[in-house]
Amino acid sequence: MAPLDPLLANRWFARQPQALRVALATSGRAISLAPGQWVYGEGDDATGLVMVLDGLLRLEATVGERNVLVGVARAGGSFGQSQRRGGGPRIVTARAGPASRVVTVSDAALERIGADHSIMWQAVSELVYAQLDASVHGLAQMLALPPRARIAARLMLFADERVVPLAQSDLAELCGLSRKAANTHLAALEAAGAIRRGYGAIHLLDRAMLGRILDAA
Repeated sequence: MAPLDPLLANRWFARQPQALRVALATSGRAISLAPGQWVYGEGDDATGLVMVLDGLLRLEATVGERNVLVGVARAGGSFGQSQRRGGGPRIVTARAGPASRVVTVSDAALERIGADHSIMWQAVSELVYAQLDASVHGLAQMLALPPRARIAARLMLFADERVVPLAQSDLAELCGLSRKAANTHLAALEAAGAIRRGYGAIHLLDRAMLGRILDAA
């Protein structure tokens, strides 16, 4: 059984009716992850949902022989799909960046919950749609925005937290840039007072400036 109170900080979970929240918490499995530990791998048949309690998960896809960072899931975020209801195997590998805690709900558990709460499948569809929406808009930014605006857009996703818990090399990969090119733009943003670079993190000092860069692109 997963803890109910910490799950209320999860945005998707908190929007669900009380009875469905209780059923998900009862069926969920709380897992503490060491840095780098996998939740699941790309191509796995065992699907289901993941809700991040704290920390950050790296979402990676295979391109040739490389694992490419394509997204991150922060505390309060949810992702996943159900193979039993028309989906397929896992699309990405999910693993912890720093030490993290998650709650997982298996496909079998979703099926059991859905038998008593038909709204379960509507909630799963909403979650899948949100993931598709984020992927399409992220791709649009990659195609349409110049490099510095791409970086600003990624940083602004963490605007409420003020600290982006990513290494500069990870941010470069998420923005489709070389590490050298990303570091050049980050140095310029730091000189302008928008950010401060740290070890494995980037501190947001002037979010309004980042917003102006994004708006001007």
